[in-house]
Amino acid sequence: MDIRHRAHTTGSHMLFRSLLFATTLLLAGHAQALTSVEAKAMASGETDARIAALNQAMVTADERTAAFVQALADDAVKLAGDQPTVLKDGKAFDPVTGATLPMPATLDDITNNNRMRGEIDNALAALKLFSKDEATRAAAIKSLQSETDEARLPLIEKAFAAETATALKDQLGLLRAAMLLNSADKAKRLQAAQLLAQSGQANTKTVLIERLKVESEADVKLALQGSLRSVETSLAWGDRLGQLFSGISLGSILLLVALGLAITYGLMGVINMAHGELMMIGAYATYVVQGAFQKYLPGAFDWYLLAAVPVSFMASALVGAALERGVIRFLYGRPLETLLATWGISLMLMQGVRSLFGAQNVGVENPQWMSGGVQVLGNLQLPFNRMVIIAFAAAVLLATAWLIGRTRLGLFVRGVTQNRPIASCMGVNTARIDTYAFALGSGIAGLAGCALSQVGNVGPDLGQGYIVDAFMVVVLGGVGQLAGTVYAALGLGLLNKLLEGWAGAVLAKIAVLVFIIVFIQKRPQGIFAMKGRSAEN
Repeated sequence: MDIRHRAHTTGSHMLFRSLLFATTLLLAGHAQALTSVEAKAMASGETDARIAALNQAMVTADERTAAFVQALADDAVKLAGDQPTVLKDGKAFDPVTGATLPMPATLDDITNNNRMRGEIDNALAALKLFSKDEATRAAAIKSLQSETDEARLPLIEKAFAAETATALKDQLGLLRAAMLLNSADKAKRLQAAQLLAQSGQANTKTVLIERLKVESEADVKLALQGSLRSVETSLAWGDRLGQLFSGISLGSILLLVALGLAITYGLMGVINMAHGELMMIGAYATYVVQGAFQKYLPGAFDWYLLAAVPVSFMASALVGAALERGVIRFLYGRPLETLLATWGISLMLMQGVRSLFGAQNVGVENPQWMSGGVQVLGNLQLPFNRMVIIAFAAAVLLATAWLIGRTRLGLFVRGVTQNRPIASCMGVNTARIDTYAFALGSGIAGLAGCALSQVGNVGPDLGQGYIVDAFMVVVLGGVGQLAGTVYAALGLGLLNKLLEGWAGAVLAKIAVLVFIIVFIQKRPQGIFAMKGRSAEN
């Protein structure tokens, strides 16, 4: 063992003793009981003395010791005179026996500085490596990934031997290799360098770079350089795939937002500036359904989102139908008046939401099955909520395409879109189709709001951040063209994320806008031109 490295920090020795305690306690199962002298020494006195007492007690600790350390971490230990007392649920307990004590007349707080808290946290973290819960062990391994002190190697090797989960065992193996890099044994360092080539963790790259600075053996240095290149390649692929996933995720959100607008704008040529507020209504409908489940069906809370989907669709569809019947039907052929009217309606809707729910954002929680994610690479995790939204956007797109392409209503919508006068001559009630189509587009906007509630804040200004992007997607894809909307949404999402990584968020937005302007100048009809006589007029 490298003596100079062991002397690097006193805290490392103390943590190692804490970890050794966990091994002794959980693997061997033989320990002595916590004594009142140990409890007093850990709770009062100078920091150095308390840390020494903490580590000494852990060598011969039992469950009482672990409980007392947890109480110290929770600030639940007070001093009654010079004797430590644990407070819980308004009662006083003896830390040694666990017996209930009369509540002391005076209790003094125990001051734990940052150093003491760090030692207490390290001791508690050590226990988690041997927890029966796999998620707890995974969290403990993650908390130790930045540690490279070889003094902790015995604990890692025992945890490695006891681990049954393959993924966690692999992580412990890489953690063990990172610690072996500091070994005085050249063979161990060489072995560690070769093992770390399989790691895709960002902190492994840092460890390898730091070791390269001090490594003197040529063959070990060569192995370290090879491992560093391998890790950098893995991290680079993680970054690229992460950008691709982020682009698809953003594109799916833009698709949901623009899909309804593509129907209403493509059918009637209405520039609906209240489209973002229809999304907002869908998001608040989701919030209301969440509250109803929390109050009346708390046991089924994880499924509230399934009920929120149709509710958000219907809420926005009804508001959209009322908007078309009450205002827009009187303004056809007058685009400026329509724009101003819908803009005023958007302000009214925002103010109405502020009056009902308040001006502050409201909290919409992810169901349990949408929490967490899939760890693909060391620096790439795919969140479940984003994956669900991508699948949801695809489902909404397929349902809309089926409705437009395979149903009687869709036939009428396509007929009115392509040539309104001829459709009217053929007996189609174009006014009713306008209402149905506008309600459909508004309902899809509500679905977009429902999806957005799972990845961002829900507030009165929710729709304002997406309305411009939605119009850009519709214009770029081709007015009234679902296929063009899909291509435009995914394309803009990917382009935006790729440019963000290169030039930053602001410049990426500007670059995307410039690209759209240039594209529209060259191809005014968008990616896909509208078919029919109306496209020629």
